[in-house]
Amino acid sequence: MKIKNILSYVIIGLLPFGGGWVGLSSCISDDTTLPTRPLSEISIDGGITAEYNISKNEPLHIKPVVSQENAPKPLSYTWEVNQEVFSHDEEFVFPAKELGKFLCRLIVENEDGKTFYPFIINVNSPYEEGIALLSQDPSGASMLSFMLTPTDGSERHFTTGDCFTLNNEGTPFADRCIDMVQSSGSLIVACQGNRATPNEEAGAESVPTIYYLNEKTLVAENIVTVSEYDDFVPTHLVIPSVGASGVAYPILCENGSIYEFSTTEGAVSKPTNFRYKYAQTCLAHDDGGAGWSFDLVFWDKEKGDLCDLYSGYGPYYCSTQYLLTRENVDATTNYFANNDIVKIVNIDLTAKQKRTDESEMLVLTKNAFMTRKTILSTGFWVYDNQLAAAKLWDNGGTSTACIGTNVINEQTPCVANKTYYSMLFGSGNKVRRWNYATSQSLADAETLQTFGSDKAIVTDLVISEDHLTTYVAFYEPDQPGLNGSVYVINTDTGDILERHDNICYKPVRMIYKKK
Repeated sequence: MKIKNILSYVIIGLLPFGGGWVGLSSCISDDTTLPTRPLSEISIDGGITAEYNISKNEPLHIKPVVSQENAPKPLSYTWEVNQEVFSHDEEFVFPAKELGKFLCRLIVENEDGKTFYPFIINVNSPYEEGIALLSQDPSGASMLSFMLTPTDGSERHFTTGDCFTLNNEGTPFADRCIDMVQSSGSLIVACQGNRATPNEEAGAESVPTIYYLNEKTLVAENIVTVSEYDDFVPTHLVIPSVGASGVAYPILCENGSIYEFSTTEGAVSKPTNFRYKYAQTCLAHDDGGAGWSFDLVFWDKEKGDLCDLYSGYGPYYCSTQYLLTRENVDATTNYFANNDIVKIVNIDLTAKQKRTDESEMLVLTKNAFMTRKTILSTGFWVYDNQLAAAKLWDNGGTSTACIGTNVINEQTPCVANKTYYSMLFGSGNKVRRWNYATSQSLADAETLQTFGSDKAIVTDLVISEDHLTTYVAFYEPDQPGLNGSVYVINTDTGDILERHDNICYKPVRMIYKKK
């Protein structure tokens, strides 16, 4: 802007000031040009997008690229989240501790003005679907791992560290985690704890504990500690996925006793209907979410017979007659004739098979005896069973399998499927395959795949819903640190498809968590 002075000359004179006179000097000037300062306009050129999709506990870092036209001036930053000031740092670091949609805005300003950039952050669950895995270190400390499927299309991988600790800061995870089920929106985890000696005070890690974790966030929404029963050392949570409210479900314990657990009240109590000793093998089976029907199957060691809790009623005992109680079963009506059971294994069905086939299970006893059982229908009491020397049932003209010498026990990891009519089971560092619908003896089951070193031990198996792949958990006893691994194999050929090495401690329970 040019300013032309209005006085070219000022004559020297005297002016009155404060009762006296002050001299005024001459002030002579030509046309003068004052410097013009253009506005320093701000623009956000990059480093930030309109919408983000991230996983919970996956911190989001944004460092915008900002430029200024003309002479740059000092910049200040304001990041807002849901209309509240979040920070004034140049780099935005969002911790993503909660699920949800967050409306955000960046404000960049200098002394001449400001500019805005609105954006959205969607924090999603990283635990929607995938393998959930419990493991223990040599001291018994518990760890929960989860196989993540990244949103950016990269390869699946397991979480780094313990998912429980990450999502439950300040809450101790009890020792000796032992079992886990997914039921009615929760991931239910049981820990045995390490009971203190009389001279020690039991801490939170020492008490048997049951956790209700939100299945999307793994945040503990209910924690049940059980210290009033000395023999409450849980081994199996026998809870179906349908999980009706108001029903008390069995928890099988280390000494063979059963306690009842009310999922509604979050309380453990002694049952009135399970008063005996039961084998360390059981089965929880439901109708896949179509309703609330379920079967919980146990082996009564004293009676030598199967018993079933059907949709909260019973338990009813396996027999030649319908709905017998324990008192009504004798040697003439007992299908199993007091045989000693080894394993109960569910025969998994694909979604298509569930629409056309009835559910079945394998029951194996020490003296080479097996049976098939139809459940979730009145056919529960329809059994096809013979001694091992005879065929069990006919499958399209093919004689079914016998057991021969039994090579498994109650702790052997097993999974069976109806796509390949096979049962896979762990044997040291191997997974073996037994074709239960052929004449192959269980003792002659082939080795499908070998894992790790000669000292490695396979501890759990999970089959995919389409039966095409099987997840194998194993560990190296002599290896320090994270010595547990999970491999994914082709169920039919045994080929290794994925390797996830050293992602946990000794695996104790693995499930495929569904959405």
